[in-house]
Amino acid sequence: MEPVQATVFVVVDAQVVRVGLSDPLAAAGYQVRSFVSAERFLAKPHAEIPGCLLLDVDLPGLGGLELQRALTGSPCTRPIVFLTERGDIKTGVQAMKAGAIDFLTTPIDEERLLSALDQACRRDAEQRQKRAICNMIQQRLETLTRRERQVMSHVIRGRLNREIAVDLDAGEKTIKVHRGRVMSKMHAGSVAELVRIIAYAGVEPELSEIAEPASKAAKAASLLPLDVGRRRLIAKARGNRSALV
Repeated sequence: MEPVQATVFVVVDAQVVRVGLSDPLAAAGYQVRSFVSAERFLAKPHAEIPGCLLLDVDLPGLGGLELQRALTGSPCTRPIVFLTERGDIKTGVQAMKAGAIDFLTTPIDEERLLSALDQACRRDAEQRQKRAICNMIQQRLETLTRRERQVMSHVIRGRLNREIAVDLDAGEKTIKVHRGRVMSKMHAGSVAELVRIIAYAGVEPELSEIAEPASKAAKAASLLPLDVGRRRLIAKARGNRSALV
């Protein structure tokens, strides 16, 4: 399968600039979609199309920086290369701090422009790949039962089956079964790999899903002889209670 051709979305109000950009961008291998205003750009669905945004700062209506802010965090967000006729340092700093790839002034340096667009499209591809992987991980997480999520939360913290069994007031064999199902559903070959998967997706298990009340650990400890093992469990139960306060 051939790689998907990146698209440069040109949002510039001056027709002469839009037309002048079309040929060199097409010659560089890009698809080109041109818009006369930010409003026209936003009116067209394009979130699934790989590429970047070549954006004029000084647009009528919704300005370039305003469009950048509007896109931040939205499904349509994509890397931006800015164009402007005036080299306003303050505006350039604002744009770069907000994540722009470059801030170019006219007349346009074609080599620098193409370099910036290449960087922008590469970043877009990386971001799309990460979102796709995160979505896949999220889909796997949704196949877990509540109990499996509880067990997983303990596993990624390095807890042993017998420790998890005490905290969740369950049999060690039952925990072993849940643990195996978690590893299978999450496609993890080891605990280290499971930790990497969860960290990659940015999932932060909530304390409410990690364990039943710590009193159950204390209850289990009370059934054991008063030896080192029991004292450790009691200390652990007290520590868990403090952590949940």
